[in-house]
Amino acid sequence: MSYTCGLVKQSFQPVLSIRTRTSVDKLPKVLGDAYKLIMEYLDEIDEYPAGAPFTAYYNMDMQDLDVEIGFPVWDALPGKNEIKSSEIQEGRHAVTIHVGPYNKIESAYNALKQWIKDKGYTPTGVAYEFYLNDPAQTPENKLKTRIQLPLA
Repeated sequence: MSYTCGLVKQSFQPVLSIRTRTSVDKLPKVLGDAYKLIMEYLDEIDEYPAGAPFTAYYNMDMQDLDVEIGFPVWDALPGKNEIKSSEIQEGRHAVTIHVGPYNKIESAYNALKQWIKDKGYTPTGVAYEFYLNDPAQTPENKLKTRIQLPLA
């Protein structure tokens, strides 16, 4: 699969998120539980997400992933228990879209990292995935994931 890569200027984005550690085999359940908890809290405070759910990966240790799971929100909101008020910092991000199963996303990362290297940019080491459609309602081969790598 070929990927179109580019730059976006990410604006400061408030989020509600849960930061945790998990192994890759437990990731789908951890993500589902976190998204459900955050959506229940948003409903409780009569708020709505400002965009697609995301996961930020702070490392790539498949046995001990450090992840932040959340939703963009319209304004900074108070957290509750493990749900924290956080943000996606503004700045330049390299971006591409992966269409297909989540377990085939590595090729998109490889293409984006090569594009970054070819352009002479330096990634910060954090990787964001924004899930643009619902895996419960979308065939695997049509799942869309926007990958954003913040640049130093």
